[in-house]
Amino acid sequence: MQLNQLCKEIGLEFSGDDVEIKGLHTLKEATSSQLSFFNDKKYLKELPNTKAVAVLIEEQYAQLLPKETVALITDEPYLKLALASKFFAYKIDTKSSELVQGENCDLDPKASFGKGVILGDNVTVMAGAYIGDYTEIGSNTLIYPNATVYHHSKIGKNCILHAGVVIGADGYGFAHTKIGEHVKIYQNGNTILEDEVEIGANSTIDRAVFGTTYIRKGTKIDNLVQIGHNCDIGEHSLMAGLAGVAGSTKTGRNLILGGQSAIAGHLELGDFVTIAGKSGVTKSLKGGKTYAGFPAIEHRDWLRQQVKIASLLKNKTLK
Repeated sequence: MQLNQLCKEIGLEFSGDDVEIKGLHTLKEATSSQLSFFNDKKYLKELPNTKAVAVLIEEQYAQLLPKETVALITDEPYLKLALASKFFAYKIDTKSSELVQGENCDLDPKASFGKGVILGDNVTVMAGAYIGDYTEIGSNTLIYPNATVYHHSKIGKNCILHAGVVIGADGYGFAHTKIGEHVKIYQNGNTILEDEVEIGANSTIDRAVFGTTYIRKGTKIDNLVQIGHNCDIGEHSLMAGLAGVAGSTKTGRNLILGGQSAIAGHLELGDFVTIAGKSGVTKSLKGGKTYAGFPAIEHRDWLRQQVKIASLLKNKTLK
């Protein structure tokens, strides 16, 4: 889309040389044909180095952009991003085409496939499952009834998706107007499950806003688990039922996430972190340790805390 036309559509003034915009991305990842945005001071250091052709930005920060980057001045950059995202969203339709499949695939007649689907060898897809447009599924992967894989997803080899799993649904992303309306940010990225991943029944892995949501090799996820958009879950992690990870959080390898526990968004967890059941992680954590409670702290400190609370309650009862 031409930048001049895009600005008209989202209510911005633009009078410079027109350029073609091919997509949206973060300041760090945007290319010279993509639009980006700035609305959080923690990304301030990324402004001088961005390669984005244009950036939605407040006037007070515009001078930090490279000279070749167009500053699109607005006091609502996040809202303007949401409005722009609609024009780069994948067009959903119900058309299908003959899929490409390897040897010995077992596909139930009641399974559905979109356009451009590619299957490896020995893939099994059971009744009621839907595989969206341009999805790739590796060899020996098993997809149980009524699982749904949205468009442009990639599923590795030797994976198992249990009944009701949803891969690549839109992440929970909205911008808010000054009067409290909620404007959808179209989720234009995708989801990748690497080899030997197993996803339990009715769990959901959201697609990225832009870029990719990753579930790395060998990870095993229980039933009723939610992974938000743009997360990157490390290799060989384990997640128990009713756990959740909010968007843009990155974990190291061998994470253990106990049942009904949750991790807030935009955090980083090191390798070999264990989170006890019903805990709430609110900040980034170092690897190689066990954490518990809300907000989650080291497990041994949490145990001491519980002893002291119990002691206080006991003394109060005695009085």
